[in-house]
Amino acid sequence: MADAATIPTRVGKPSTGLAAFPRRASKFVRRYPLGAIGLFFVLLLILAASPARIVLTPMEVQDPLKQSIAARLQGPSLTHWFGTDELGRDQYARIVYGARTSIVIGFGVVLIAKLLAITFGTVSGYYGGKFDSLFQRVIDIGIAIPGLVFIIIVVQALSGRLPAMLGMQPDIIAIIISVAILTSTSSSRTIRGVALSLREEQYVEAARALGARDRRIMTKHIVPNLFAVVIVAASLQVGGAVLLESSLSFLGYGVQPPAPSWGRMLNDARSQLTKAPHLAIFPGLAVFITVFSFNMLGDALRDKLDPRLRGSN
Repeated sequence: MADAATIPTRVGKPSTGLAAFPRRASKFVRRYPLGAIGLFFVLLLILAASPARIVLTPMEVQDPLKQSIAARLQGPSLTHWFGTDELGRDQYARIVYGARTSIVIGFGVVLIAKLLAITFGTVSGYYGGKFDSLFQRVIDIGIAIPGLVFIIIVVQALSGRLPAMLGMQPDIIAIIISVAILTSTSSSRTIRGVALSLREEQYVEAARALGARDRRIMTKHIVPNLFAVVIVAASLQVGGAVLLESSLSFLGYGVQPPAPSWGRMLNDARSQLTKAPHLAIFPGLAVFITVFSFNMLGDALRDKLDPRLRGSN
C-alpha cells in the first residue's frame, strides 16, 4: 500500500468567468448586504425602464397618458395598483414610464460628466504648474455658482434651441447637458488629485524615460488607473442626478408635461394631499428607493475597489 504522503492530490483549477459568477455573487452579498440590496433595486429599476416593457408585474402596463375622468382620484386597487390621479391616469404606469426618464437622465449625466472630468482632470493633474493653477481657478468659479440656479438658466436657454436626438425630447437633453456640466467640476478636481499622484509613479517615469509622448502616457498609464475612482463616483452620482432632475421637475423647470416625471407628479400631488395622499407617497417612494439604492451600491463598490476608503463617509 502506497504511503499517503506519496499519493498525488488533484488540485482543481480555480473557476473563472461565468463558472465563478455564483460564488462571487454570494461573496458580494455576504460582505456587502446593503450594496446587494441596492444592486437588486437598481436592476429592477432598469428592467422597469427598458423599452421592451419588462416591468415589475406580468400585467400589461396601461398608457400613462390615458385619461378617465370617471376613475379620477381612486385609491390603490387590483385594477390600479398605485391608484389614479386627478385626471384618472394610472399612477403605476406613470411611475414606470417616469423611471425611464430618470434612468436616461441619470446615466446620460454621469456619462457626459465623467468624460469631461476625466479629460480636464487628467490633463490638469498631469501637467501641473501654471496651467493647473489657472484651470483650478476656473473650477473654483464653477463650484461657487449656485447649482440649481445655473441648471435652471441653462435649461431655459437651451430647451427651445436643441433638436430631439436619440428619441429624447429637447428638454431632457438640456437637463442632461446642464447637470453634466455642473457635476463635472467637482469630479474633475477629484480625478486631478489622483492624476497628481499617478504621474509620480515609477511606471510613468519609466514610460517618460523611454520617450513616450504625454498623450500616450495619459491614455495608456494614467487614465486606466483612474477607473476605480470613476466607477465609484459614477455609481454615487447617478442617484444625485435623479434627485436633481426630480427637484427641477417639481419646480416646473424639468421634464415638461405630458411626459411622466416623478418630480412633476409630486408637484401635481400638492393640491390633493388631503384627498389622495397616494399621489405623493408612491412617486416619493420611487425617488427615495432609487437614490438610496444607487448610494448603497456606490458605497459597496467603493469598499471593494478601494479598500483604503473602507468605512469612510
